[in-house]
Amino acid sequence: MAAPGEAQDVMARYRSPLVSRYASAEMAYNFSERKKFSTWRRLWLYLAQAEKSLGLSITDEQIQEMEANLDNIDFKMAAEEEKKLRHDVMAHVHTFAHCCPKAAAIIHLGATSCYVGDNTDLIVLRDGFNLLLPKLARVISRLADFAEKYADMPALGFTHYQPAQLTTVGKRCCLWIQDLCMDLQSLERARDDLRFRGVKGTTGTQASFLQLFEGDHSKVEELDRLVTEKAGFKRAYMVTGQTYSRKVDIGVLAVLASLGASIHKICTDIRLLANLKEIEEPFEKDQIGSSAMPYKRNPMRSERCCSLARHLMTLVMDPLQTAAVQWFERTLDDSANRRVCLAEAFLTADIILSTLQNISEGLVVYPKVIERRIRQELPFMATENIIMAMVKAGGNRQDCHEKIRVLSQQAAAVVKQEGGDNDFIARVRADPYFSPIHRQLESLLDPSSFTGRAPQQVAKFLKEEVRPALIPYQSKMDGKVELAL
Repeated sequence: MAAPGEAQDVMARYRSPLVSRYASAEMAYNFSERKKFSTWRRLWLYLAQAEKSLGLSITDEQIQEMEANLDNIDFKMAAEEEKKLRHDVMAHVHTFAHCCPKAAAIIHLGATSCYVGDNTDLIVLRDGFNLLLPKLARVISRLADFAEKYADMPALGFTHYQPAQLTTVGKRCCLWIQDLCMDLQSLERARDDLRFRGVKGTTGTQASFLQLFEGDHSKVEELDRLVTEKAGFKRAYMVTGQTYSRKVDIGVLAVLASLGASIHKICTDIRLLANLKEIEEPFEKDQIGSSAMPYKRNPMRSERCCSLARHLMTLVMDPLQTAAVQWFERTLDDSANRRVCLAEAFLTADIILSTLQNISEGLVVYPKVIERRIRQELPFMATENIIMAMVKAGGNRQDCHEKIRVLSQQAAAVVKQEGGDNDFIARVRADPYFSPIHRQLESLLDPSSFTGRAPQQVAKFLKEEVRPALIPYQSKMDGKVELAL
């Protein structure tokens, strides 16, 4: 076998599974080297265009030369230059200048490395949110359809993972949807709150640009505004050091971590429901659940979401610590860390949203299992209704309570000690004391009478809160997700 340094086969080198195995092509491209360095060139073009419009000696020919070479990047040359210079931005300045000899003298004029580095990061973060938001909206839409379909189906509720009052399948789904709607609002707000670093110079004072424009403050302000507008931002940060404040990254990763928490909770619920055999994620015809146990239908998609969501939730610790240790106008100990955590957060969020969409488009409900579980627990929950019915029929509340206490304990012993079914209602039917209400027992045990306003809550919530929130994404709602792996 070839030594690791000699290996040409891509399989002989580590590749992040976030890209090689899971993430969408769109999100992988958003954090790619090609997107990054072509954006650097566009930012140099925007700067030159704005400087020319404000009177600096830059020609149309130089601008046209830059425009013609925005994507003509010699990556091999750039790598060689960086190895020699130990400076990635200057390596790409030289590489751009090599194919733009007429514009070489004005590329990066007055700028610092963070002009391209930080501004590109902000563009990539904005574009990342724009990729995630329609995916999140699609997940909400699919779950909303599911909630609407099962709005009336009674299901056993759980508190402390112990049987509790009934809810409905659709109402439980609305708990998931509500969390995701909060995430939708948070992601929108985080995207809209992003500003451009703009044209600020080496330590954020704009001194180099003030010198270029011979002390004309208004031209420096206009330069900042023009470049910000060309990059597609409405506002730039008014003050920066060499970098934009690293607290911005905290806000970005915090909302993604919160999304991770929501999806982890949803997929944990689905995994628990799969164990109860009430609801399962989709399971393909040829899918294998276990190499040893052929009968198994493991909830692997939900497990993947939980696994990756845990990673997403931890990533916010990186920008928290980075922001805390930035000295004065900046230190470079942020750079390597940010290369990893920013990209991984968006790639991970992208993966779990695609996977959850796939799950939500194929959820399988087993009504008979749900009904059976209700039958096992509902008799005990109906005891108060039985007491009330007996009192209305002329019975004594205390006598009835004692009768039910004895019968319910006997039925509980059958369930817990003998492993049998709950026979409480059969005991009530066999006891002459309850003969006045024997004909009412079926209606007293109707599960729909125990779900309260759950169906109405589902309808109102979907109509007034969920569907309106999805309106901006209607044009991007089509298309199912097929997972590669």
